[in-house]
Amino acid sequence: MNWTLVLPELALACAGLVMLLVGVIPKRDMTVPITMGTLGALLVAAVLVLGQANGTAFAGQYVADAFSRFSKLLILLGAASGLLLALDWNEKQGIARFEFPLLVLFSTLGMMVMVSANDLITLYMGLELLSLSLYVIAAFDRDNERSAEAGLKYFVLGALASGLYLYGASLTYGFAGATNFGAIANALSNEAGRTLGVVVGLTFVVAALAFKISAVPFHMWTPDVYEGAPTPVTAFFASAPKVAAVALLVRVLADPFADLAAQWQGVIYIASLGSMLLGSLAAIGQRNIKRLMAYSSIGHVGYALMGLVVATDTGLRGVMLYMAIYLVMNAGTFAVLVSMRRQGRALEGIDDLAGVGRTDPALALAMAIFMFSMAGIPPLAGFFSKLYVFLAAVQEGYWVLATVGVLTSVIGAYYYLRIIKVMYFDAPAGALDPRPASVSLVMAGAGLFNVLFFLFPAPIVAAAATAVAALGG
Repeated sequence: MNWTLVLPELALACAGLVMLLVGVIPKRDMTVPITMGTLGALLVAAVLVLGQANGTAFAGQYVADAFSRFSKLLILLGAASGLLLALDWNEKQGIARFEFPLLVLFSTLGMMVMVSANDLITLYMGLELLSLSLYVIAAFDRDNERSAEAGLKYFVLGALASGLYLYGASLTYGFAGATNFGAIANALSNEAGRTLGVVVGLTFVVAALAFKISAVPFHMWTPDVYEGAPTPVTAFFASAPKVAAVALLVRVLADPFADLAAQWQGVIYIASLGSMLLGSLAAIGQRNIKRLMAYSSIGHVGYALMGLVVATDTGLRGVMLYMAIYLVMNAGTFAVLVSMRRQGRALEGIDDLAGVGRTDPALALAMAIFMFSMAGIPPLAGFFSKLYVFLAAVQEGYWVLATVGVLTSVIGAYYYLRIIKVMYFDAPAGALDPRPASVSLVMAGAGLFNVLFFLFPAPIVAAAATAVAALGG
């Protein structure tokens, strides 16, 4: 039955529609109840995903497998952490409205459809549901010029990416004669099907998806949107949608376009190399910590793409493991950023963390853990995420890529360690305001994961390996 396979998506969609009515009808403010309801819906969806059977639905347009389940659980975790960070922050900034959690819910629904897409049209539906929601929440602080600018820039460049995708999908359909992933793979399995038109179509599709993961040279929106959007929105942008887009790129390239690996590997190679270099070098001079995290995210996407270039099961497992660890590191880091508030005013500068090691030791310790992990210092989780993709690259002879990865990691360590230096060795700039329990929960959970990962890596590594084994199967 089609509907039994799509129960997680159906649950989210129905919950969203019901809560939309609940938010509109009453006179009193329903922001907190709807946020709690959304968190509950995400939890129910996670339980349904865990119980989801393998199979295809809707004439092969939707697929449920180990890969989609792994990706969806990460997406739901990222969405839940983003909502927890926004709960108190939005209230203090005066932008607490019931539409916010619903936009997060519908964008999550779009991401779940994306990673289960088995057809270029289904993929586009999920991609647009995600994008339209993100355009709005980027500009959610509508009285703030920077937030409005962030939303506008993201909309313009997102519309361009959608156009590129549709053009590439139409070319693929025209030359391969199908939009279904399995049918495209069959068409490309023989030499006669690998025409120039299909290659050009693939190029446009990859360009559109590269925009969604902010890989070089499609990164231009990232720093401005990260800086301008409300901090919890930036936290959400940098987690769940990033994981969904990378998972989507892996599925599209490793499944229908697997036989064109020789054509797309070169493109991903350049994107990986450029992202690592730009991410590490451009972040050095940043004084705004959200802008620094934007360039950091570009660099981390470069490392993840290294595993996709390799295109073996080991490399793809490295990609998925990298995104799982990055999601948690990122959530923890943004929990610290959301906590940066002094006398009721939100702070964004690196210098605003001066002396936090003395005024708020717990916050400083958490931030130090996340910065060391981002830099890839053992035995923290971030070290293992890089180790898996670097090993995959070395095993397949991509020495240049692995060497650049190691060198840019060393450069990246400079600006991560600079934050730790500011916290522990600079004169205190004043105590930060007390943080809410929801933010402390995200911070503590992410910190424990990063510290204890090396003791229990097997479950996540095995889950990533099972997910990758499902591709093309």
